[in-house]
Parts: sequence; C-alpha cells; structure tokens
Amino acid sequence: MALRPLPEPVERVARFLAESRAEASLQEFRSGTPTAEAAAEAVGCELDQIVKSLLFLCDGEPVLALVPGSRRADPAKVAAAAGTSDARIASPQAVVDTTGFAVGGVAPFPLPAVREVLADRKLLRFEIVWVGAGSDRHMAGLAPAELMRLTHARAADLALDG
Repeated sequence: MALRPLPEPVERVARFLAESRAEASLQEFRSGTPTAEAAAEAVGCELDQIVKSLLFLCDGEPVLALVPGSRRADPAKVAAAAGTSDARIASPQAVVDTTGFAVGGVAPFPLPAVREVLADRKLLRFEIVWVGAGSDRHMAGLAPAELMRLTHARAADLALDG
C-alpha cells in the first residue's frame, strides 16, 4: 500500500520540523481536528493540551498568539504583550495570506511573515502539547519547551480571565 503524499502545507511543516531537528511527532487523524475539542478527542488528551494558533493584527502587524484549547485570547492582553495599542483577530483570508495555512490547520511554524509569537504561560505546565500542522487533519505533538524554541515565542498571560 503506497503512502499518500502530504498536502503542501503539511509538507512545509514536516520539512521545518526535520530541518530544525525538532523532537516532535507529526500525525494525521482521520476524524479531523478542525476545532480544539475535535483535536483533543482525536488525540486523546486534555483540551488545554491543544494549542490554538490565533493570528492577531497588532497595530496592523501580524502576531501569533498560542493559547490553550479551552481558553479565549484576550485582545487587550495580546496587545499589551506585543507592546502595541491595539490587537484584532485577523480575518480568515488574512490568516491564509499571512501564514499560508487555512483556519483550522494553522501551524505555529514556519511563519516568516509573522512579527512575533506569544505563548500563554498555561501551556508550559504540560509534558506534551499538540499544535496544528498544516491541515485540519494533521497535528504535531511536542514538549512546550520545544514549541517555545521552534517558534521563538515569548511567554505571556494571553487568555481571558474565567
């Protein structure tokens, strides 16, 4: 049985992980992982181990916010962490144009057009977290420290309280 070729965005992620010598596991899930809830169910992990990669425009510049699956990013906290006066969630088309990934499959790397990556501190408490890997069926599992290394992320408080 021949292996199917990976979709181009997933191939981009796989190439980045290989070139970075990342300690990560890239997996495909037949059931799909378009939402944090679906991803947690497919992976078999806690909802907060799923990393939502959310693109914000901070004073017009693209900034990626990484938040736990059950949490919502607070635009005011994202703006403060980015050192800007304003942060607005990017439109789905802006996400594709900036990251090369469609909503539901946004990977936190490689993202050459993103100015900065911010990661919610709550992600650091897990042994492993799961990020989008280029499609709504592919995810990569890795240690939070490896995620921080690969994305050059800065830890911050990004989620809405409650």
